[in-house]
Amino acid sequence: MSKCRSCREPAVIDLPRHNANFCAEHFIQLCLRQMRRAIEDFSMFGPSDRLLVAVSGGKDSLALWDMLHMEGYSADGLYVGLGIGEYSDESGRIVRQFAAERGLVLQEIDLRNEYGFDIPTASRATRRVPCSACGLSKRHLFDDAAKRGGYDVLVTGHNLDDEAAVLFGNTLRWDVEYLRRQSPVLPAGGGFGRKAKPLVRLTEREMAAWCVVRGIDYVIEECPMAIGNRHLAYKEALAGIERSSPGVTASFFLGYLDRMAPLLAAAVEHDDPVPCRRCGAPTSAEGEDCAFCRLATTSSSHDPVPVRVVLDRRGRKAFDEQWGVPEGESDG
Repeated sequence: MSKCRSCREPAVIDLPRHNANFCAEHFIQLCLRQMRRAIEDFSMFGPSDRLLVAVSGGKDSLALWDMLHMEGYSADGLYVGLGIGEYSDESGRIVRQFAAERGLVLQEIDLRNEYGFDIPTASRATRRVPCSACGLSKRHLFDDAAKRGGYDVLVTGHNLDDEAAVLFGNTLRWDVEYLRRQSPVLPAGGGFGRKAKPLVRLTEREMAAWCVVRGIDYVIEECPMAIGNRHLAYKEALAGIERSSPGVTASFFLGYLDRMAPLLAAAVEHDDPVPCRRCGAPTSAEGEDCAFCRLATTSSSHDPVPVRVVLDRRGRKAFDEQWGVPEGESDG
């Protein structure tokens, strides 16, 4: 049986990228150290800041909320019901249970009840890839909720594998605008609040292990709307390289942040946003609706579309060919 590198007790997880094994106690300490380092290195937030955690019911966002709570941060949760059939029903149940068991504050937004549409309907009505419609909706609602609630920072559970896959996809296309915007922390400005990703030094596998060690129930299945999402293919490709060269994913992403991101940030200019004429959210064109308001207008007037109709439309391969979009438009 493998032994923990720190205490020589039986290990519960092996981490090839660290060339080490860890028991439950020292694995938890490792994860907390990695999160602290990310927060400090990128000046994400301080101990007095009020945080709003975007929670989905998946392992990453629930692990993040748990870690922030353990570290003593003031962190409330926000769950958006996307109307994706049984998947959303189960996600909502798990998030509510997680919050109730720990006495944490959870806010909820139901897309169908409050805005008149859901993600399957939005995908069909606007002919957007589901992940694009989902990402656009969540970004808008997260920003709006953080602003209305007076939170200092919106935090999300994007992990190292997520961020490396997005970087990989955008590099394959040399999508400079998306590359420039990819950062573990985005400062407030232009009508948007501050955003941070404290898990960028931790992998998907490590977050799954955290949930197992901490006894956290989470949604295991991938979202059914993610069929054909190129982000998953990029993640699988990097995982294959990682198996033969442990640590290469971290080197790829963290090396980009250290050496290339500063150059891109200095080289690219962008226009200042103006308020949406309907909701006041930042948008690029004066006197026009923002992308979310346009999505809501089109989708809310469309008859509701069941999840299976979107999934059965043309099959997995055809779905990917029809709906492929730049990686930066997905929610990661």
